[in-house]
Amino acid sequence: MKTKHRIKGLDCPVCAAKIEDRIKKMGYSAKIDLASQSLIIEDGDIEEINRIISSVEPGAGITVDSGGSTVTRKFGILLLSCVVYLFALITGRYLHGRYEPLEYGIYILAYILAGNGVLLKAGRNILHGRLFDENFLMTLATVGAFLIHELPEAVAVMLFYNAGEILEGMALARSRKSISSLVDLKAETVNRVTPEGLAAVPASSMVAGDRFVVKPGERIPLDGSIASGETWLDLSLLTGESRPVKAGEGYGVVAGTINSTGLIEVEATASLERSYTSRMLQMVEEASSRKSRTERFITKFSRIYTPIVVLIAAFLATVPPLFTGGNYGEWFHRALILLVISCPCALVISVPLGYFAGIGKASRYGVLVKGSNYLEALAGIDTVLFDKTGTLTEGRFGISEISGHNGMAPAEAMLIAASVESNSNHPIARSIVDHAFSIGFKKEYLLAVSDYREIPGEGVHATVEGKEIALGNERILRGSTILPAAKGKSKIYLTVGGKLSGTIDISDRLKEDSKMAIESLRDQGLASIAMLTGDSPDVAAAISGELGLDWYEGGLNPEGKLETLERSSRTGCKVAFVGDGINDAPVIARSDVGIAMGRIGSDAVIETADIVISDDSPLQVSRAIAIARRTRSIILQNICLAIGTKALFIVLGAFGLVSMWGAVFADVGVALLAVLNSLRVFRD
Repeated sequence: MKTKHRIKGLDCPVCAAKIEDRIKKMGYSAKIDLASQSLIIEDGDIEEINRIISSVEPGAGITVDSGGSTVTRKFGILLLSCVVYLFALITGRYLHGRYEPLEYGIYILAYILAGNGVLLKAGRNILHGRLFDENFLMTLATVGAFLIHELPEAVAVMLFYNAGEILEGMALARSRKSISSLVDLKAETVNRVTPEGLAAVPASSMVAGDRFVVKPGERIPLDGSIASGETWLDLSLLTGESRPVKAGEGYGVVAGTINSTGLIEVEATASLERSYTSRMLQMVEEASSRKSRTERFITKFSRIYTPIVVLIAAFLATVPPLFTGGNYGEWFHRALILLVISCPCALVISVPLGYFAGIGKASRYGVLVKGSNYLEALAGIDTVLFDKTGTLTEGRFGISEISGHNGMAPAEAMLIAASVESNSNHPIARSIVDHAFSIGFKKEYLLAVSDYREIPGEGVHATVEGKEIALGNERILRGSTILPAAKGKSKIYLTVGGKLSGTIDISDRLKEDSKMAIESLRDQGLASIAMLTGDSPDVAAAISGELGLDWYEGGLNPEGKLETLERSSRTGCKVAFVGDGINDAPVIARSDVGIAMGRIGSDAVIETADIVISDDSPLQVSRAIAIARRTRSIILQNICLAIGTKALFIVLGAFGLVSMWGAVFADVGVALLAVLNSLRVFRD
C-alpha cells in the first residue's frame, strides 16, 4: 500500500534524486516530490528510509508536518561563517608565522561553519564506501588547499558553495510556492444547506447533489453549479489572470475560485476527492519524479565524470614531475586546482533547478505540467492539433431548429431526444435537455429509457417504449439520406426503428480567445496548426476558415483522429494534441505531448494528458510552449557556460596559469551564475 510522508529540510533536487535512488536499491518503490516536500512509498521500512535521507542530506528526515525550508537556517550559518572568515582575513597577516596555529584555527572554524554539510556528506559516503561525488571532490580539494597553505581559497570554496545552495533553495521555494499553492485551495469546511439551516461540516463529508452556501470573499470549496444567486468570480488562483467572471444560476463553478461579490447557493457536482483542485493536486505530486532526458544524462554523466577527474588529478600530481624534473609541490598544487575546477556542481544543480522553475512558472498561470520530461518535449513541438468542441469552441450549443420526418411531429422528436440524452453528460446532450426544459417540457414528461449505450464518434443508442432509438451524427443513418445543415452548424439525426424521424440543428460559438491563441502559435513559428473533429466537414471548414488554420479534418471518429495524428508523426513532426472529451483520450495518449482542458475535461483525458490547462483557454497552449522553450534555452545556456568555462580553466590550470582563486570562480562562481540564470525563467 502506498503511503505519503512529509520530509523536512530537503531543498536540493540532486539530493532528492540520490535519496530516491538509494531507496529504490533497497527494493522499495519510492517517489520524492520536491514541490510538496513529500515522499510517496510502497511498504517501506520508515526508520531505515529515514536513515538514508539523513545520510544524504544531514538535517533532513521524515516528519509529521511540512517542516518548512532550511534556507533561513543556512543563511544564518553563512552569515556567521562570513564574519569569522573576514576576521581571519584581517588578522591573518599578523598571525602568520609566529602564531600560525592560531591562524589555522580561525580559518578552520570558518571552514567548518561554511562546509559542515559538505563534510558530513563526504564523511558518511566514505564510511559507506561511496566515493566520487561532488562532496568528495570539494572536500579533497579544500583539505589539500589547507595542506599547501591556501587557507582563504579553501574557505572561499565552501562559502560560495553555501551561498549557491541558499540561492538554489530560494529558487526552489519560489517554484514550490507556485505549485503547492494548490494545497491552500483545498477546503476544510463547507456551509452545508440543511432543513434546519446552514451547518458547517467537513468538506470531505459532502457528496454530489448536496447544497452549500458561499459568502462574498470566501473560496468555493467544491465543484458545482450555482443553484441561486449572482456574483463575480475571481479565478486568479487557478489561472493566474486577475480578470473577474460574472456567474449566475446554472453556471458551473470550480473548487478554488473565490466568490468576490454576491451570496450564492451551489449544488455540488463532485465530492472533495473528485473536485478539480484535488485532482490537480494528485497530478502535481508525481511531477518532479518524471525527469527529462537532459536531467537523466547529467546525473549519469556526473557519476562517470567525477572518478575520471580524480584519476586525472592523481596523474597530474605524480607523473609530470617524473619526466620534467619539476617540483612535486607545484604539480600537487595544480592537481588541487584541477579538482576544484572540475566539480560538477553547476551542472547537477542548475539543470533540475531550471526545469523545476519552468514547471513552477507554468503552474502560476494554471498550466500543470506533470513532469520535466513533458516540459522538455513541449519545447520541441512543431505541430499542434486541436479538438473542436470544448477546446476551440465553448461547448455550449444553441438549438436553432427542430424538424420531424416521416410523420413525426417536432415536439415528439424533441421529447424522445431529451429523454435519451438525459443519460449523458456530453455538451450537446446537455444542450438538448436544457432546450427541452426551456420550451416547457418538465422532468416528469421524459420517457423511460433502457439499453442505453454511447458509441464514441457516432452518437447514442437506446430503447424507448420498445422502439430502437439512435441519436447522433450522420453515421447513425447507415446510408440513409443526409439532410444538409446550414453553414457553420451541425445537424443531429434521430432515427426510430432505423427510420429517420427527426433532425436538430445546433451551433457552437468559438471561445473568445481562440483566434488570439492561433495567432500566438503562428508567431511562435510552428510548422502546422490544425483541427481534428468529429463534427461534419462543413462545420469544420467554417471554423477552420474563421480561425485561419493550416488544415482540418472533419467527421472523424476516435480511430480517425488517431490515424491522422500518426500520419503527421510519420512525416517527422513533433505533435501536441489538445482535447477535452473521453473520445480524445487515445489520441492524447499517442501524441508526443497530450494537453487536456482541465475544467470540462473528462477524468480519462485529464489522467492521460501530460499537461492540464486549468481555465480551458487555448491561449494557454501558446504560453506553455513559450515557457518550455525559455526553460530549454536557459538550461542549454547553463550547460554551455559550465562545460565551456571548466574546459578552459582545466587546460589553463594544467599549465599552471590559474590560481586557486581562478579555480574557485570556475567552480562555485559558475555554479552561482547558473543558479541565477535559472531564476530568469520566472521573468515574463
